Amino acid sequence: MLVIVLENAPPRLRGRLAVWLLEIRAGVYIGNYSRKVREHIWAQVEEGIEDGNAVIAWKTNNEAGFEFLTLGANRRLPADWDGVRLVSFYPEKDVDL
Repeated sequence: MLVIVLENAPPRLRGRLAVWLLEIRAGVYIGNYSRKVREHIWAQVEEGIEDGNAVIAWKTNNEAGFEFLTLGANRRLPADWDGVRLVSFYPEKDVDL
């Protein structure tokens, strides 16, 4: 299982993701693909995101049961605390959204 969430993404990228994934809400895509296909889809997001931002999360065999990557400017910052992936926040004034 994988989930991709886009914000401020160009329509061309949204259309490209709709070929591979089901858009269950505006900018929220889900699917179930292998690692190789997931990496291919994420590479397309990296190429086409422009000024937007994105996050991808997928099921994996770790303590949390999932892993995630982010792309673009966002107040949420992935942080590693003793091997556990968490999310911290920048103060609003420090991030140029």
